[in-house]
Amino acid sequence: MKVIVQKCENAKVIVDNKVVGKCDFGLMLLVGFTYEEKTGVLEKMARKIVNLRIFEDENNVMNKSLLDVGGTILSVSQFTLYADSSKSNRPSYIKALNGEEANILYDKFNEELRKYTNVETGIFGADMKVDFTNLGPTTIILEM
Repeated sequence: MKVIVQKCENAKVIVDNKVVGKCDFGLMLLVGFTYEEKTGVLEKMARKIVNLRIFEDENNVMNKSLLDVGGTILSVSQFTLYADSSKSNRPSYIKALNGEEANILYDKFNEELRKYTNVETGIFGADMKVDFTNLGPTTIILEM
């Protein structure tokens, strides 16, 4: 499992010219799955994300978590996180989990996140447009 975590404001996902998910302040996640997912990784990744200390405290030091600042999450499925372009200029997606299995894990992962905060999503497999302001900019890559 790989997640790109981005501190954000005014994040939204648009499908067919309609906003289907949004986050005014918090984290924008790009979420991908591979065939080698381990037991318990969804719960562990959810805890890691909501407790990641990447928000500024009163001294402007990244010392607060999403839970500390009362933020929410916009979660977007992203199979291209497992692209491999090491052998050519055309990426291979062989390492990405197939859609049906990935969708099941994606839904379960979002349910784990919802134990901690409000989570909105895009539409799995849809042609999505993602728009947001990356605060900082702060971008963290997590892989388990």
